[in-house]
Amino acid sequence: TTTDRRMQDMGFSCRIPCVKPLLSNRQRQKRLAWAKDKKDWTAAEKRGEAQNPRCLRSSGKFPQSVMVWGAMSSAGVGPLCFLRSKVNAAVYQDVLEHFMLPAADQLYGDADFIFQQDLAPAHSAKATSTWFKDHDIPVLNWPANSPDLNPIENLWGIVKRKMRYARPNNAEELKATIRATWALITPEQCHRLIDSMPHRIAAVIQAKGAPTEY
Repeated sequence: TTTDRRMQDMGFSCRIPCVKPLLSNRQRQKRLAWAKDKKDWTAAEKRGEAQNPRCLRSSGKFPQSVMVWGAMSSAGVGPLCFLRSKVNAAVYQDVLEHFMLPAADQLYGDADFIFQQDLAPAHSAKATSTWFKDHDIPVLNWPANSPDLNPIENLWGIVKRKMRYARPNNAEELKATIRATWALITPEQCHRLIDSMPHRIAAVIQAKGAPTEY
């Protein structure tokens, strides 16, 4: 504490750098081009579905962890899928078939939608692209290393914060906690996140493709 005070008296201060994906010049240019192409989209066009597998971990002495898939739109969240194995193209297509399609029916009914996903190998595999074509589902082109453009990243952050003080004793308790927390996510929260897309796109353009604060 004394050292900290003396450092402050000398005009120094401590800062923790934000952790952002490393972007090559080519990736920055692609992000910038993507953002410029999407900057005039209407709010309705930005209300596509977003998804991302994510490992959630409790903070106990012997923490449990699970991998979970979820989907969101401005209308709310869809059902969760807990994954038991590494996500390859076949596993991912099974998730799409049994969880994404029901989520789309729940969130959109007969309305058209654009599916959004990142560029994970299972997502960009040729077999997965064929699956989307066979099901007549358009997929939003997506720049690499761009979690700051993906609203569901913020949604997972909300879930983790809500679970901060949870202490599940095993994987099944952790799953139950995640399900209960996910069920508390409101359509209004999702809507606000989706409506932040114009600001995210503008921030990428202002940063000339570099990482943003989102």
